[in-house]
Amino acid sequence: MNAVSLPRLSEAVYTPLGSEVYRGLTARPRTLSPWLFYDQEGSRLFEEITTLDEYYLTRTERTIFEANADAIIAAASAPTPHGIERDLTIIELGAGTATKTGLLLRAAIRRQEAVTYHAIDVSESALDEAQQHLTAAIPGITFEPRVGDYTEGLGVIPPDGTRRLVLYIGSSLGNFEPEEARRLLLGVRNQLAPGDMLLLGVDMVKDISTLVAAYDDASGVTAAFNRNVLTRINRELGADFDLMKFRHKVRWNGAHSRIEMHLESLLAHDISIPSLDLSLAFRRGETIHTENSYKFTTEGVQHLLTQTGFTVVDRWTDPQRWFGVFLARVH
Repeated sequence: MNAVSLPRLSEAVYTPLGSEVYRGLTARPRTLSPWLFYDQEGSRLFEEITTLDEYYLTRTERTIFEANADAIIAAASAPTPHGIERDLTIIELGAGTATKTGLLLRAAIRRQEAVTYHAIDVSESALDEAQQHLTAAIPGITFEPRVGDYTEGLGVIPPDGTRRLVLYIGSSLGNFEPEEARRLLLGVRNQLAPGDMLLLGVDMVKDISTLVAAYDDASGVTAAFNRNVLTRINRELGADFDLMKFRHKVRWNGAHSRIEMHLESLLAHDISIPSLDLSLAFRRGETIHTENSYKFTTEGVQHLLTQTGFTVVDRWTDPQRWFGVFLARVH
């Protein structure tokens, strides 16, 4: 059997994956950033999560778009207080396979006949899938994919006389700590021009049982999604995590208005990550905190957008008010 070739420490620890794993697993408490979920298998598992009965977020946001896509695009295109009506260029942060986005793109095509869509995501396979199904299903789209971390910016989008509409949907903002979320929105705002638009989709505060079930489904798909981050670290960094020694754990943190996902060690044991020259001793019951999902109030969202240089111009919700979609304009 051929020996596994591992990267030298000087190489691995300075890669985005290696540096994040080293930082997070040597911290106390131990953490891993949610972007690590989204290798090819993680992206596939997340798409499966979005179809689960318990996971109301995707289908609820989708119903909002189904009912209001034309109104959303019309409001985003409408004249600003000191401007004129404009065609839109649409940019999506964390586009994934863009299954809901097609509703907005179709509405844009109905209004302006053609649209350029810039899709930004860390998963190349998800973007490939999005490009295939959107360009086949919706004539008039110019699809511009970019594989990368959207927290590093929108990239270079040449000015063409249109108004930019940035989509940040799916309550992805809830994965960031409040100060990180503020900085992210401020960074987006600073790359836009007055009159450009942001469409922000966020999950709202609701009863705890509904929230917890959405992240701890009975069929175990979210548990597999959570543990897959350990599989990725094993594969890409040569670690020896035994997935059977960790369980998926979900809890509601009312003080911070967030769902937390953890991987809890079921027994005391050691882990080795040779490429990072790292040995880890886990206690029984010790966790790796893998994700937060903050839940919002209308007042909190409006305050956050105002703080970061936007003016809320409209909002839409579902009949149960479980999810909110906010359209905001750059000052």
